[in-house]
Amino acid sequence: MASDKTILVTGAAGFIGFHLCKRLVNDGYAVTGIDNMNTYYDAQLKQSRLDILLKLPGFRFQAIDLCDKKNIDRLFVENRFHYVVNLAAQAGVRYSLINPYAYLESNMHGFLNILEACRHATVKHLIYASSSSVYGANTKMPFSVHDNVDHPISLYAASKKSNELMAHTYSALYKLPTTGLRFFTVYGPYGRPDMALFIFTKAIIEGKPIDVYNNGKMKRDFTYIDDIIEGMVRLIPLIPAPDLSWSGKHPDPSSSFAPYRLYNIGNNKPVELMHFIDVLEQQLQRKAVKNFLPIQDGDVPETFADVDDLMRDAGFKPNTPIEEGIEKFVTWYKAYYNVK
Repeated sequence: MASDKTILVTGAAGFIGFHLCKRLVNDGYAVTGIDNMNTYYDAQLKQSRLDILLKLPGFRFQAIDLCDKKNIDRLFVENRFHYVVNLAAQAGVRYSLINPYAYLESNMHGFLNILEACRHATVKHLIYASSSSVYGANTKMPFSVHDNVDHPISLYAASKKSNELMAHTYSALYKLPTTGLRFFTVYGPYGRPDMALFIFTKAIIEGKPIDVYNNGKMKRDFTYIDDIIEGMVRLIPLIPAPDLSWSGKHPDPSSSFAPYRLYNIGNNKPVELMHFIDVLEQQLQRKAVKNFLPIQDGDVPETFADVDDLMRDAGFKPNTPIEEGIEKFVTWYKAYYNVK
């Protein structure tokens, strides 16, 4: 095992974490995964993901909560991680309207524990999940990492923006190289049950109506999981250096005088929600009963990722069409849930 290929993935039993761990093991990394296995959604789905990972040589798992500083610190003392990918977080815009305190605990307190541990362990590169939700009230399309994002419209978005600010502080104070990844509506096999594709698929199969917000006038930059993972694995070894052209007079939010970077990872092709539903109906060979509703608090009407920086630095652009991605999801869903 190459000495520089030891990596910690937090949220390893989550949707993105599961797929990332599989890929990293395949790529020759020694992967340690942690997860608190909470019950925000179906714990059995998380366990199914974990069961697959535990069969892989090169993968180890510990059940640890990010907020458990004592055990986080112990983990870093007992291991020499060259890279850390922080994916553990309380997810979901809509849930943040119901249970805001969960977001401060996991997304900020937990992230601080990771930052402190990485600082003291002199980790080579910390990569962490941000979100397209940080663009908030921005309407300039496509969303660019070079634009200001100071108007979040959900506490989830605010917590992710806070992660970017916290990471910059540690990059500036302690020269800890950090890269934040703004994910755009990730979907695919083993996806989250609280996401639209999962909810719609289950309801259509069961003959139940689906809630279509903003009367269907939503656009999302749906990004297939394999594209997210490809972007991530290319960025892990790309350790950011200070940007010598950065100026405090005209500060670019995406880089810094510190070893700090931000990237969008999105499909760069927004899809109308009604087209998304049409494709799903075709794959399921069933029509959806649609319940049209106004836009929900905290939601934005459109997302659209500018991925020029990702293409320039990682040489990669997500490109899986929605038709192909939904087909793969439906095939997985039917097999996993034994749908005839």
